[in-house]
Amino acid sequence: PWLRQLLGGALALLALPVLIVLVLRWVDPPGSAFMLAFRIEHGRWPMYEWQPLESISPQLAIAVVAAEDQRFPQHAGFDIDAIRSALDEAREGGRRRGTSTLSQQVAKNLFLWETSSWPRKGLEAGLTVLIEALWPKRRILEMHLNLAEFGPGVYGAQAAAQHWYGKSASAL
Repeated sequence: PWLRQLLGGALALLALPVLIVLVLRWVDPPGSAFMLAFRIEHGRWPMYEWQPLESISPQLAIAVVAAEDQRFPQHAGFDIDAIRSALDEAREGGRRRGTSTLSQQVAKNLFLWETSSWPRKGLEAGLTVLIEALWPKRRILEMHLNLAEFGPGVYGAQAAAQHWYGKSASAL
């Protein structure tokens, strides 16, 4: 009986992230792990206001994809070409650079912590696979635009547009 209970517990532990990611396909999160860390560090909640993708300027969405993950529509969560290129540059003594896709950034920002480590990267990779498997690209982009930090304590396109430009995200 104890082995069955242990196996059941392990299965439940593995099913929990799948269930959470699946629910977040349709439910907008009230915040993220990064926002919670900001709250703990600064004693106040950051600026944040969720906006559906339809209420965010399409030009902003295009600019974010162009700047951060040009292969976003084609890859399945990991940009293998960018990873290879970064590894080649590192081997040749070049500077170390990130290759995180929008999907990986969503996984990290929503669920994990900022400090880079192998355990965090492993969790990020697993969550990225789940996100890519369970969400359409449109949802991933919507999440990224709402969870990305656009300045100290300024999270999401709506908060950024209001903070930096005094207008809504749809007017950018």
